[in-house]
Amino acid sequence: MATPHIGADSGAFAPDVLMPGDPRRAKLIAETFFDDPQLVTEVRGILGYTGTFNGKPISVLASGMGMPSMAIYATELARFYDVTRIIRVGTIGGIAPYLKLGDVVAASAAHTNSNMTAEWVPGVTLSHAPSFPLLRKAVEHGEATGKTIHVGPLFTTDSFYNPDAELVDRLLAYGTIGIDMEAAGLYAVAIKEKFDALMVGTISDLPGSEMTAAEREATFADMVSFALAALQ
Repeated sequence: MATPHIGADSGAFAPDVLMPGDPRRAKLIAETFFDDPQLVTEVRGILGYTGTFNGKPISVLASGMGMPSMAIYATELARFYDVTRIIRVGTIGGIAPYLKLGDVVAASAAHTNSNMTAEWVPGVTLSHAPSFPLLRKAVEHGEATGKTIHVGPLFTTDSFYNPDAELVDRLLAYGTIGIDMEAAGLYAVAIKEKFDALMVGTISDLPGSEMTAAEREATFADMVSFALAALQ
């Protein structure tokens, strides 16, 4: 059945879904990695495809930017399309000093300044954490292939242009390795809707340097390979 934001029929999505932010990235992932990808939704320009990978059904759906958009699409996938595992594949601003542009990161936790989950359990600050089996498989893929994946907590922010000049230093002091805008939203919805979730991303910018749009497109394959391995 179609939802307010997804125009797909019942059964159109596989139980496993990759979620980039950009609809064009969803199309590129489907065409690059899936066998026989089929467009299943394009409501509001948010593209979703279903195909197979290594003989198993798999889907990809763009999430848009930010926690609210991610939460809408992840909730509808889980609640109305029986999706049981979602991995976000996107970009991350790196702040840990050992990170380099193009490195792959998996979020072991997601701190946030959003109030999205503040009232779910009054008086309690909920943790935003991934599915351990998915995180473990991503790490094992790196060990098996010799590819590096950095694991650590991210800070998910509602504000892309944050005027707080001291924010990065404070986050680093508590072990945060990067900043994004979706991971905490995905992890929160996963707890609420009872599905498995993971954030895997590429470091697209660092203090004082950033990838071009072309470089971002050229480096997404490693990130997606970790996500696909986690779903096997």
